[in-house]
Amino acid sequence: MTWNAGAILIYMLLIIAMGLGLLFGNLLLGPRSNNPHKADEFECGSELKDRSRKRFNVKYYLVALIFIIFDLEVVYLYPWAVLFRKLGFFGIMEMLVFLGILVIGLAYVWKKGALDWR
Repeated sequence: MTWNAGAILIYMLLIIAMGLGLLFGNLLLGPRSNNPHKADEFECGSELKDRSRKRFNVKYYLVALIFIIFDLEVVYLYPWAVLFRKLGFFGIMEMLVFLGILVIGLAYVWKKGALDWR
């Protein structure tokens, strides 16, 4: 079955019309509540004691990014471990270089104090 340009155009117009119809249908038929209590900040069934948009220390984000970077090594270690015998000596050396770069990166981050919680 081949598609011609007219069928594709009709299909695209149908998709756009359906999307716009759903958006405007929600505006017309959707629930409306102007209750001020509904707009309050709410978290886990209890009232908030502080603002929801308070500032966090950059260290939290830095540690999260460092965790993600060093956690990705597991993604590369698993396929390497599965093919360990097929890769031979070259595979071992390649993984040692990879782990060496990670250790150097960890030492750098540790020396800069990014992992200290003070």
